[in-house]
Formats: sequence, structure tokens, C-alpha cells
Amino acid sequence: MNKWIKGTNATVLSIAVIGIFIIVTLFLSSLKGIQWDLSKNKKYSLSEKTVMVLNDLNKDVKATMFTGGTTADDSIMYRDIRDMLNEYAKRSGRMSFEEVDPTREPAKAQQYQIDQAGTIVFEMGDKQKKVFSYELFGPGAAQGSYTFSGEEKFTAAIMGLTSDVKRPVYFLTGHGEMPSGQISTLRSTLEGENYEVKELNLYKEGKVPDDAEAVFLVGPQTDLDSKESTLLKEYVRGKGKLFIALGFSKDLGTWTNIDDLLNTINVKNSRSIVVETGRTLLGDPLTIVPSYNYHDITYDLSDQNRVTILPVALGLMTDANNTDWKTRALLKSTDKAYGETDMTQLTTGKTKQDENDPKGPLDVAYAIENKDGKPKAVVIGNAQFLHDQIIREQGNRDFALNSVNWLQEQENLVTIRPREEEAMQQAFIMPNQAQWIFYGTIVAFPLLILALGGAIWWRRRKG
Repeated sequence: MNKWIKGTNATVLSIAVIGIFIIVTLFLSSLKGIQWDLSKNKKYSLSEKTVMVLNDLNKDVKATMFTGGTTADDSIMYRDIRDMLNEYAKRSGRMSFEEVDPTREPAKAQQYQIDQAGTIVFEMGDKQKKVFSYELFGPGAAQGSYTFSGEEKFTAAIMGLTSDVKRPVYFLTGHGEMPSGQISTLRSTLEGENYEVKELNLYKEGKVPDDAEAVFLVGPQTDLDSKESTLLKEYVRGKGKLFIALGFSKDLGTWTNIDDLLNTINVKNSRSIVVETGRTLLGDPLTIVPSYNYHDITYDLSDQNRVTILPVALGLMTDANNTDWKTRALLKSTDKAYGETDMTQLTTGKTKQDENDPKGPLDVAYAIENKDGKPKAVVIGNAQFLHDQIIREQGNRDFALNSVNWLQEQENLVTIRPREEEAMQQAFIMPNQAQWIFYGTIVAFPLLILALGGAIWWRRRKG
């Protein structure tokens, strides 16, 4: 009888302990935001900025990740993105996450206008923002490591969805600028950042609209009219901001009004195309890979080692002694480059440095502030890098967007340091080793535990 009572008590106690464990587990899992992150680099801990943004959500936000690819790198990439978005969903009941394979659900991919795998779409009501996987990863400081900046990009996307502020920007037309159909990615990216993109024929309108947050001049093939140049000079001297991206034109050497506008903000057109032998793409001397100078625009790109690629770039110069306009170089060629001033040689592919050609290193992009330190203009000696076929290469898109956001003095931009991750190590085993592992874990270990439990039971029974 005593043995039966003891056995019953032990059974009841065991069931009670198991029940308490299950209840506590369910209770803790139901609590949003309560967890202990014991990982080496705290990969499951969100920053205070992200937690604050998620806690402030008053509308539902859905993240949809479109996967694709079957390589080991793809698997690691999607794992990191998936884990991060699941953490967002855990932190807020307003946040949800779904993963979609576009090959199995092509209608959904078409609905979201997905043209490449690795796209993450954030949506709130009828508003959408897209983040691309190639923006999230970069080489790490240590060998065999990489950086993951998913939190920065995801939080910025959510903040963009929750903001109702629209900032009108105007793209100039009438001078052979790059057509809107060729820079649709740039325009959609700006719209995704709450910019309202419009077009402006300044010669026809006769004034810069009062609501213009910035005026864009992208890839003109002919010169401005003198009246247009005067209006833009008055605009930038006042409250206005300019984003100027120039490039090769057969009329490059005859521009007077564009050059006059540039001179107003302490930039000089060298009227030469950079020929590079130091840092180029695939050995093409006209497709340069300039180095970054330290600036808010370039800091993240440099830190993540993502380059900007400029096909057929115009050399620029500035007067360092000008105190009214503070011009800081953003991109620079190597000292092995030179500026080809003979456009005939350039078009025939027979470039050769002579005494009239400026020597490298040559500046190819500037950030300009007025004497009060206010951002006023960004001038880039290249417009082709904004083309839809090129803008997604490396850091091109982010360089353009960072430039625009710097102009607009966006203090609420999210800056969350990328996480350093160790590359997953792969172990290769032979078939016979795999069999030993299988039989050991699936057969031998369970039988050993059963045998040990049976021995203990038999010994107690005898006692």
C-alpha cells in the first residue's frame, strides 16, 4: 500500500511540475517584447529607436518578403531577413510578416510589381515601400564575416509609411534631360520617401513654384536659357535647393548658362571627361569607380564598402578660398586619371593625355553649403548612374537618395549600425559518417536512455 501511495504521489507531482512548466511557457510566450537574448552579437535585440517606432504604430503594417534562389548564400540571406522581420512582428501586434515564393504565387508577385527576388514590401493601407535585399548586406571587418543593416532599412521604411508629409520636388524639362521613363526607379524611390515628384518647364512657367523643396537638373543635352539660369540662381540663393547631375553632351564645351549657374555655387565645369586607369569597372577607362570622401552622404556607403559606379563622368573643380559657398568633394578619381578635353578623341575612342588635360585626382561630385552651413546643392558630374539599368548597381541608388535627404536636412533619418555576422561554416561529411550520425542519434541514444530508465525502474521495484 505504501509503495502504491508513494508511486501515486510521484506521478501526481511529476504531472504537476510538467503542467506548471507548460503554463509558464505559454504565459511568457504570450508577452510581447519579453525575451532574453543570449546570442553572441545580440542579433535578436532591437534598438530603442525601432521599439519606439513599433510601439507608436496606430495602423497595421504588413511586411511581405518575396524569396527566390536556392544557393547557400540565398538561404543565409533570407534567414537573416526572416528572423529580423519575425522580431518586428513579436514586438507589435500591429506588425505582421508573410513570406511568398513568386514562382508558386506569380499573381501575388504581379500584384506587387515584383521584378526581382529578395524584395521586401512594407504596406500600410494603400501606401507601400520596397526594400531590396542587395541593400542590406555588405562585407564585414573580419575575414569570413558580413554586415546586415536590415533593422536600419526596415525601420526607415515603416517611418516613411507613417509620415503624411509630402515634399514637392521638380525635375526640369526642355533641355534634353533624361526622360522620366529612363529614371523611373529614382522617381519611385523618391516617392517612396514621401517626395512628390513633378516636372517643370521653367522657360514656359517663368518661375520656380513656391512649394518647390528642390529642383532637379538631370542629364541635360543642351544649355539652359539665360532667364532660366537667372531664376535658378535666385532660387538657390534664397530658400531653394538644387540637385544637378551632368554628363557627356556634344555641346558640353559651349554651355555658358549652366556653367554660370555652377559658378554661382562655387563649382566649375572642367569641360573634360574623366579617363581612369586606376579604379574602373571591368577595365573600362570611362566607367570609373571613384573613392569616397568623408561626409554624411557617403559615410554608410564607405562603411559598408559599397561603391558608386559612374559611366562617362564629368570632371569638376571648386575654389577652396570661397567663403560664401562651402564646397566639399564627395567622389574623387585616382591620381592615375586625367580629364579628356578633346571630345573628338573621346568619341573616336583614341583618348590620349596632353598638356591641356587636367591631371588626377579629379573631383566628380560635390555637396555645397552656404556660409551659414545650410545644405544648398549637390552637383554630380554624371547622370547616367541614375538610369534604370544602372542605378541598382552597388551603392548608386543609396548615393542618390542620401544626397537628396541631406539636401532636405532630414534629421529623422534612421541611423542604426549594421550588425556584424559570422559567415555560416559548412561541414562536409562522407556517406558512412552520415550513417553513423543517423544511427547514433536516432537509434543508439534513445535505446540507451530507455535501457537506463528500465534499469532504474527494475532496481526500485526490487528494493
